[in-house]
Amino acid sequence: MSTNASSLSEPGFTTSAPDKTPIRWFVCFLLFLATTINYMDRSVFAFIEPLLHNVPFMGWDFSADKFHQPVFDNNFGNVIIVFQFAYGIGFIFAGRIIDKLGTKTGYALAILIWGLASMSHSLVGSVMGFCIARTFLGLGESGNFPAAIKAISEWFPANERGKAVGLFNSGTNVSFFLAPILITFVTARFGWRAAFLATGSLGMLWLVLWLSFPYNKLRRGATMTQAALAPVTEGGPLLSKVLANRGTYAFALCKGLTDGVWWFYLFYLPQFLNRNYGLSLSEAYWFIVTVYVVSSVGSIFGGSLSGWLMGRGYSVNMGRKLAMLSMAVLVLPLMLVPHMGQLFPSNPWPATLIIALAAAAHQGWSANLFSTPSDMFPSTAVSTVVGIGGAFGAAGGAAFTWMVKNNLSLHPLVVFSIAATLYLISLAIFQLLVPRLGPPKPAEAR
Repeated sequence: MSTNASSLSEPGFTTSAPDKTPIRWFVCFLLFLATTINYMDRSVFAFIEPLLHNVPFMGWDFSADKFHQPVFDNNFGNVIIVFQFAYGIGFIFAGRIIDKLGTKTGYALAILIWGLASMSHSLVGSVMGFCIARTFLGLGESGNFPAAIKAISEWFPANERGKAVGLFNSGTNVSFFLAPILITFVTARFGWRAAFLATGSLGMLWLVLWLSFPYNKLRRGATMTQAALAPVTEGGPLLSKVLANRGTYAFALCKGLTDGVWWFYLFYLPQFLNRNYGLSLSEAYWFIVTVYVVSSVGSIFGGSLSGWLMGRGYSVNMGRKLAMLSMAVLVLPLMLVPHMGQLFPSNPWPATLIIALAAAAHQGWSANLFSTPSDMFPSTAVSTVVGIGGAFGAAGGAAFTWMVKNNLSLHPLVVFSIAATLYLISLAIFQLLVPRLGPPKPAEAR
């Protein structure tokens, strides 16, 4: 079998680059920057929420208190829901488009769309305008992870992919440090519209850097691992082969079950600290920062764990799954969080540190889960699989948010217990559907 069996959609790539070219870490850095910008663009709307009280078309009623703003809350919530819906729908198409166009072109198209969409928020004059801008932002942003994971599969060997994913995925946490600083600075001087111009323009700067980088001329050709995986998608249309493979559903179901837990941390941590410990957003700042700092460490450590195991003789299957099992176990203490308010009613740190550990474990889990498509499929199909998984993740996130909305205040133990156990359930499903990761053995390939 030719080592070029899993060729690129884009022409001009080299086949002479070494398997571990040092340039791969620069590529990882570019992915980190793109992911940071991705999360900054999506979070702007939430960070400027207080400034929108003074925007007439958002419907804030100054004669009522902040707890009785049905028009504003409905408008604000609808804009967020539109983004989530578009983001989930975008995943269905983004992965397939990126696999057809190739990583460099596909990634460039994605960030061009979401960067322009982000800046277009500065032009809106109605709630509908926000909804239209958020729709295109969601569609564009859905291309980030399919493109980034595909790039990792093209530049990194199997034992380094978890670490590489963990590194670039830490941009999701770094964005929450940088965005408030940038947004506070520009809005204080130029108003809320400037916030969207500031973050959107960062995407345009990244695009220039990405297009200037000779991606295809420097990257390696298909490895023996990729060549061994090529038969997985041969013999029919790519999408039909992907949909017929149990690995697609293993990845998608794990995303659908666990992505919502991460969104739970992002959306409800400030509310949890406020209602259980009476902390305002400014008072809760360092508790929230702690969660994201620890999450960044977990993303890198958890992603590196599978490679460390493989370096000590474990197979791709055992290394990846043992790392995922370790992360799933580290999430279990999350079910103790509701009891911390009773044991330490005036001290938020015990609950915060448990949540930080669980969030870090999620990021480590995610780094390894994101690596599994490239363990099961050739690089020409990776974005398609990640896109399908992303759509499942968006749907699962919405379902989990609905459950949280209806149960967190009255039944917090139920919410935290479900969140704590979903990872072990997901891993069991993954094992049932995919008993062995990695390319087929020589006897199986014939």
